[in-house]
Amino acid sequence: MSTSSIFARVVAVVGGAALRMRRLREGDHTPAWGTAPAIPEAKPQGAIPTLKMPTARGWAPGQTPEAAPGLKVNAFATDLDHPRWIEVLPNGDVLIAEAMSVDRSPRSLFDYAMVSTMRRARAMGVSANRITLLRDADGDGVAEIREVFLDGLNQPFGMALVGDTFYVGNTDGLMAFPYTPGATRITAPGTRLATFKPGGHWTRSLLVSPDRTKIYIGVGSLSNIADYGMEEEEGRAAIHEFDIASGTTRIFASGLRNAVGTAWEPTTGALWTVVNERDGLGDETPPDYLTSVQEGGFYGWPYCYWGQTIDDRVPQDAAKVASALTPDYALGGHTASLGLCWLPAGTLPGFPDGMAIGQHGSWNRSKLSGYKLVFIPFVNGRPSGAPRDILTGFLAPDEKESYGRPVGVAIGPDGAVLMADDVGDVIWRVTGA
Repeated sequence: MSTSSIFARVVAVVGGAALRMRRLREGDHTPAWGTAPAIPEAKPQGAIPTLKMPTARGWAPGQTPEAAPGLKVNAFATDLDHPRWIEVLPNGDVLIAEAMSVDRSPRSLFDYAMVSTMRRARAMGVSANRITLLRDADGDGVAEIREVFLDGLNQPFGMALVGDTFYVGNTDGLMAFPYTPGATRITAPGTRLATFKPGGHWTRSLLVSPDRTKIYIGVGSLSNIADYGMEEEEGRAAIHEFDIASGTTRIFASGLRNAVGTAWEPTTGALWTVVNERDGLGDETPPDYLTSVQEGGFYGWPYCYWGQTIDDRVPQDAAKVASALTPDYALGGHTASLGLCWLPAGTLPGFPDGMAIGQHGSWNRSKLSGYKLVFIPFVNGRPSGAPRDILTGFLAPDEKESYGRPVGVAIGPDGAVLMADDVGDVIWRVTGA
């Protein structure tokens, strides 16, 4: 057993004692969900933060997630290498970005604990740095053709096709490659169009505007609450807008600690995103959230959360706090909501218009949250009503092991819902039963 593994076990024991003490002292909180969540008062965790993450186990042969009543699930593709994001091309090919947090040297004792725990949870290691093409040529709901579409990348995540140009969100920048319809591999070198600071929250999601003239790019923060100063966070915690014609990039909205999945809501034409909020203030404080994104809007990070609730661990900026917008819909504390996909009514039987969200799952709370694919119903362009589960069963009942962790979500070429599982190394496919 490695030193890191031993240390991770020690951390689990110490953390477990801290978890029990906090639960005895604070009790269980009502999950912070919806348009008017009950968010508990912040209780900074100090030098021994809550650190609880299941050991990555993967799926046993024949084992699958649990689909909601009226739905069924099958493996569209297996044996991938940490699949994170999905892009479906016009010809029906399904592209999968395979990447992960790169193993690194810890910066502090707590960071060592975090890194050790992430390794055990299979959330950090050697990144595949490639995009794989899957094709279901015979239409049976299982991809039988698999090719390396593009490799030699730097933690690729978001993907987009506009005309004959294929765009990739590497952790350090936006790349463009020539694309030929139907091609199963790109070998031409890429062109860098924009540069982003790597590290920290490393994912770079991409979303093309409805008129195909712009690309929106999610760039997460380096740290939890600007721990290394705001200069290090310049250009981060924001959604950037890239103008294809001019080649220029600007910040479209800011104060978004880690905006990952993005999607268009068709009734209003608004841009929506899911955001991972800060850690270290309690099980439900603050919740991650789903929100529409206003041009020029500021959403609070790092100074405040859920509107103008001050985080007094951070040196304050009163003007920034006064301008902070309140998100639209809370998704529970530390659910790590990453994937986002608009589902028109009837995409899944019995489900109305709404957003599907891949919740990767918590690590900074005493009772795990997330670890499922959920659905938020929409009415007249706004979230309306309680969340509904689509897929569950990614966690062992005792929360000690994870079989899988949901990430990216997309509608497949046959209309089924596809979801990437980066611990199970599977792309799951959900349809009516």
